[in-house]
Amino acid sequence: MTDTAQNPLLKDLLGTAALARIAMAGEQASPRFDPGRFQRALGDDFPDLSIMERVRRIGDALHAALPLPFPDAVGIVRTMGPLVERGFQAVALSEYVARHGLDDVEGSMAALADLTGFGSSEFAVRPFLIRYPDTALATMRGWAGSGDEHVRRLSSEGTRPRLPWATRIPALTADPELAAPILERLKADPSPYVRKSVANHLNDITYRHPDWALAMMEGWAGKDAHTGWIIRHALRSLIKAGHPRALTLVGAAGTVAVEVASFTVTPSALRLGDRLQIAADIVSTGTQAQRLVVDYRVHYARPGGKASGKVFKLKTVDLPPAGRTRLEISQVIRDFSTRKHHPGAHRVDLIINGTVRGEGVFDLLA
Repeated sequence: MTDTAQNPLLKDLLGTAALARIAMAGEQASPRFDPGRFQRALGDDFPDLSIMERVRRIGDALHAALPLPFPDAVGIVRTMGPLVERGFQAVALSEYVARHGLDDVEGSMAALADLTGFGSSEFAVRPFLIRYPDTALATMRGWAGSGDEHVRRLSSEGTRPRLPWATRIPALTADPELAAPILERLKADPSPYVRKSVANHLNDITYRHPDWALAMMEGWAGKDAHTGWIIRHALRSLIKAGHPRALTLVGAAGTVAVEVASFTVTPSALRLGDRLQIAADIVSTGTQAQRLVVDYRVHYARPGGKASGKVFKLKTVDLPPAGRTRLEISQVIRDFSTRKHHPGAHRVDLIINGTVRGEGVFDLLA
């Protein structure tokens, strides 16, 4: 098997087979769907497009294949939802609504709530938040009380200030109070799918309004196990930065009484594709139990001699008096679209409750 077959490009999720599936769904949904116009509207350059560019192009191709008044066309697109493959195929259906339904906010928001169960409408809802902020937010606050976990999740995910790949909503970035009723309603949601979105939403807020987010979570603390899970995951960026209030909120505040008996980073030299091993032996020197939030930071070499640090989670551990724990983790050093490695020395820090307590190094060979 080739590397391409083992690691297909993300954009290929909307490749030839997916386009055929969408066209077939259109024909099944209505005889008024024109598969020829759909295919022609995709364009000869479709293979060159990124995944989100393909989503947008498919949204426009659906419009070409359904030259009808929007209320009629969107009804057909809603019927297509259960007929396509869940994921990006359905995301492309919701993109049709975003691109061609902006003049019908009520019909479009209803369609997005319907389609989100097949492929999240988190991207498609954002143009409505920009054009109709009051109406869209009021609708999404109502969604937070839906009996459908997908719709509840959309109310949080669609209003995230830093949603990846998505258009930023300046009002939501500037004022987290706008989405606060949604977060309050979902703070103890029974669905892990919804709780993860709430945690990610709050983590987004911590980048620009950390005190606001911390105040909200401090008011939630200790009231529900589901809420506790949200708090721990929402605080991840602040905890990695050693923020005192965040550490206090997870019970890991103050100077810890520990000794790092050993901290190893092996092998000392490796190449792309090799596995890095990190291990730490931590011993309590205190007389009381301590909660330790243990992370590690890799300082990636950059051209010109500079380095760029990234913090990774290791483990949160409760250490009894005179207790000892060994923590181990490994990761394969490989390039990603968001991170390209460069040869050179890479320092690794061991961080306990926001403080560097150990250092190691490895060389990445060319």
